[in-house]
Formats: sequence, structure tokens, C-alpha cells
Amino acid sequence: MNTAVTTNGVSHRKLIDIPEDVFKTLTIKAATMGTSLKKLIEDILIREADEMDDAEVYKYLASSCPDGKVMLSENEQDEFERKMGIGKYR
Repeated sequence: MNTAVTTNGVSHRKLIDIPEDVFKTLTIKAATMGTSLKKLIEDILIREADEMDDAEVYKYLASSCPDGKVMLSENEQDEFERKMGIGKYR
């Protein structure tokens, strides 16, 4: 069984419903690209997640997870940025 490999080695499955016209269009697009529909959809979702603005993510987390509003020490902030590959660790 093939599964998507992520940076942390964990992947998740999600059953989704796709309208018939979208299914046909994406199937044709995948075929013209020489890939499978599954791989095309995975790539689209990965690209969308990569393009999310950090401010957008923070706004959602701050409103839905109020515990996230606790200020970090400089060491905690540095460790977080290093782990996430952001800030000076890009």
C-alpha cells in the first residue's frame, strides 16, 4: 500500500466527496500530467497548506485555542522557530 510521506513520517486519511464534474476535470488533468488523481489531489492540498499565511494560521489558533496566547520565553521562542524551520531558521 502506498502512503504519502510527510516531513514527520505521519500521514492521515480522509474520505471526501468530490462533485462529478470536478472529478472528471481533475482526472483528465492528472492524466495529462502523467500522474494519478490521488497524487494530483495530494499535491494540490500540500501546496495550499504550504502557501497559508502565518498570520492567518495564528489568527485561527488564537481565536480557537486561547491557551496559545501565553507568551513564550526567548528560549522557547527560539526552540519553536528552530523546530518549525521559521524565522532565522528558514
